[in-house]
Amino acid sequence: MNKLYFLLVICIFVGCKKDTPKIPVVKKTTPAIILTDERKVQIDTTLIGTFKSETLKQFYNSSENKTVWGNLKKRTYVLAQLSKAEELGLNPEDYKASKLKKFEEKISNLSDADLSTYDILLTYNFEKYLNHLYKGKLDPKKLYGDWDLEEKTFDVNNVLIKAFNKNKLDSVVDNIQSKASTYKQLLKALEIINTFPDDDIKNIESVNKITLHDTNSVLINIKKRLLFWKDMSGKDSLTKIYDQKTFESVKKFQERHGLASDGVIGIGTINALNYSKERRKQQIIANLERWRWYNNDLAENYFIINIPDYSLNVVESQDTTLVRNIVVGTSKRKTPIITSILKTVVFNPTWTVPPTILKEDVVPAMKRNRNYLAHKNITIYDTSGNVVEPNAWNENKPGNYRYVQSPGYNNSLGLMKILFPNHHSVYLHDTNHRNYFVRNNRSLSSGCVRIENPLELAEHILDDSEKWSKVRIDTIIASKKTTSVKIKKKYALYQWYWTAWSKKNQLLFRADIYNLDSDLYSKLRN
Repeated sequence: MNKLYFLLVICIFVGCKKDTPKIPVVKKTTPAIILTDERKVQIDTTLIGTFKSETLKQFYNSSENKTVWGNLKKRTYVLAQLSKAEELGLNPEDYKASKLKKFEEKISNLSDADLSTYDILLTYNFEKYLNHLYKGKLDPKKLYGDWDLEEKTFDVNNVLIKAFNKNKLDSVVDNIQSKASTYKQLLKALEIINTFPDDDIKNIESVNKITLHDTNSVLINIKKRLLFWKDMSGKDSLTKIYDQKTFESVKKFQERHGLASDGVIGIGTINALNYSKERRKQQIIANLERWRWYNNDLAENYFIINIPDYSLNVVESQDTTLVRNIVVGTSKRKTPIITSILKTVVFNPTWTVPPTILKEDVVPAMKRNRNYLAHKNITIYDTSGNVVEPNAWNENKPGNYRYVQSPGYNNSLGLMKILFPNHHSVYLHDTNHRNYFVRNNRSLSSGCVRIENPLELAEHILDDSEKWSKVRIDTIIASKKTTSVKIKKKYALYQWYWTAWSKKNQLLFRADIYNLDSDLYSKLRN
């Protein structure tokens, strides 16, 4: 009997040890609000509940459901911030700025119930404002299927109450915004564009190319636009002649807009000239919203790609160490927006034809010419890994095969690719269309980013003069053997999209190649 009892105790003990202990859920604690001696009243919690905001409820729990904005200086700061939200690209009326101002004008005569309402509205709208400044008004995941960004979390109560208690409300708005130089340049761009008067210049009709010394009646409105945007200085006689002064001004305008600065006035230049001040302002505001979706703090070392600018910058310890021209996806096959980490360099990569290209390009070409893939050094494999001859390929079941291009100079990925985790099966790579980099419009790929002079980039980021010297890399390339190398130095990848900024007090714009700006602006203002 004793033995049986002993065994039973042992079984219970062992069984208990196998159970995974429950980890207690630790709730975030909101700091208590330090109330001052100014007038304060008890708030009916039912009134707080009408806003259906858990954040608001927690905020007033921290004040024992009493009004908190009795201090005139604190109220004045909040009201001033909301009234000038437009300076940061936001709409003051999204935060009831006018309504709050009316409450403030009659605060000494407010009943306890009205004071409670005013207090709650101040808190609710200021917290909304801070949230919008930190992570944007809109959610990119609800707008776009090809935007892969980390969700930004923001404990607005913690930030606001700490600033409230320490009397540092005057700095909270600045502190929560992005410190990235591009974001600051966008705020400056908004400031600059607001100095321009309203424009009433007629739309310029599309014309054949205009070159130096040509005569054309549209030059009158072109000159007016150049004068308006200050690309042309002083006064001008506004003749129909394309003179040297106008030629130099056009080149300046083209450079600011990422166009070929050759002075030739074509459709791209006309399109850029036809943007009004209001459209450009809306473009800046749309870009400010985008930058609020991005990381507030950039990594120590990173690649940053601006898709509409066709540019890649390598930044290490706040210093730009390499700049590269790139080719990006077309409007039909967009390059996705991604934040990731670079993992591997692959020399002499093979290329497997992806489903979209198979359907839209390869299958139609193979139906016309069975040797299409053979000419491109692409081998067809069946599900068992056996080589399939072009004549034996079943055009009615193209998805039953793999299509692999051998390594080499003419491989679609070129001589190198860089891999990073993402949900879109894209990467950075060389190309067999190396002449594309001299083009002005480089929205030409199927979604991946193609890099100019990629082997130099690989040597730079592998950062080992002995193991991965130029000579060693060239030897690997010559072998045509696929070789993967782990990137030891940690580089973040920011593959982002922005079409406006400023530099040295000049407005800079790029073509909105994926037509995102106007739609985003309209959603911001709805």
